[in-house]
Amino acid sequence: MRLAEFLLLVLVGWTTVGALGISVSFLQHQRQKALRHLGWLLTVWAIYLATVIGVSVTQRQRFVTVGTPQCFDEMCFTVAGFDEPKGYLLKDSRLVRVKVSITNRGHKPESESLLRAYLVDRQGRRWDEVHGLSGVRLTARVAAGETVTSEPVFKVDEDTTPEGLVLTHGSRQPGVLVIGDSDSLLHRPTVARLVK
Repeated sequence: MRLAEFLLLVLVGWTTVGALGISVSFLQHQRQKALRHLGWLLTVWAIYLATVIGVSVTQRQRFVTVGTPQCFDEMCFTVAGFDEPKGYLLKDSRLVRVKVSITNRGHKPESESLLRAYLVDRQGRRWDEVHGLSGVRLTARVAAGETVTSEPVFKVDEDTTPEGLVLTHGSRQPGVLVIGDSDSLLHRPTVARLVK
């Protein structure tokens, strides 16, 4: 667990205890005391959220090269390259298949069930995965110490030059409140470049 994740955990624990104390104060008709503690809670959260957003806006966007693993706890994802699968009849578009190695460095089977991927091009456009063509999903459960290969497929415009792959857990998970996390509020995503 990283320090930023531990800090969020401590803040959530402190908030839970504080909320219980505020509830007890209200039940005991100590309205002034309850409101004072509620003010402290809101102030600390406002400062914390301002810090999350401030760090997100000031940090430079991170780019990783082909072959560089991106790890989320025990699960590591390494982009190995991309190609264009043939044999599909598409009008004004083409398919791009990205090869991603998934390694479990832990001691038990695990998966990143919330993980999603999308392509970005040089113009900053986003291309979501086409499901049903990928085989092994990025969210596959991997045995301890094992590596599997996922090949997500993306449908892009004919004139698109894919620049990189973004791995994200989305906006509905605790990482959005972790200071400096690539999924945190307003943070520019980490991009795995598809060419060296």
